[in-house]
Amino acid sequence: MGLLEIGRVVRPHGLRGEVVVELVTNRLERLAPGTELVLAAAGGNGERPVVVESAHPHSRRYLVRFVGVDGVDAAEGLRNGLLLAPAVEDPGAFFVHDLIGKTVLDQDGTVRGLVTSVQDNPASDLLVLDDGQLVPVRFVLEVSGSEIRVEVPEGLFD
Repeated sequence: MGLLEIGRVVRPHGLRGEVVVELVTNRLERLAPGTELVLAAAGGNGERPVVVESAHPHSRRYLVRFVGVDGVDAAEGLRNGLLLAPAVEDPGAFFVHDLIGKTVLDQDGTVRGLVTSVQDNPASDLLVLDDGQLVPVRFVLEVSGSEIRVEVPEGLFD
């Protein structure tokens, strides 16, 4: 498994090298001091490792300081960079990268389609199927092999 996007550096914050980071993960251990991430520079201008020195919440985002980024000019060089990390192993959870490309079967065993993406939604993230149908993730019973078994209310696929 390659690296997964976990966030994006929005902009520098202050004069001492902190940056504003917008996370796309709920795994806050990704910002623990000492954690090594990969920064993919904006515009596809290469990748480099970065190590979290400190992080704390700030207005629905995080202020993060990386080791060796000591001033606003250095922080400016991180602007719009993507933060990448290896997948987290958690047998009790499933992740977006585990769902894409799998076949969805309903409680009757009927094939409903192939998952092409997962759409963020406040009530429940949605599996987006190849025919455009949306299935709330909360209806997922099991993910195994190449299949996702769901139990959906009557009429969802009508």
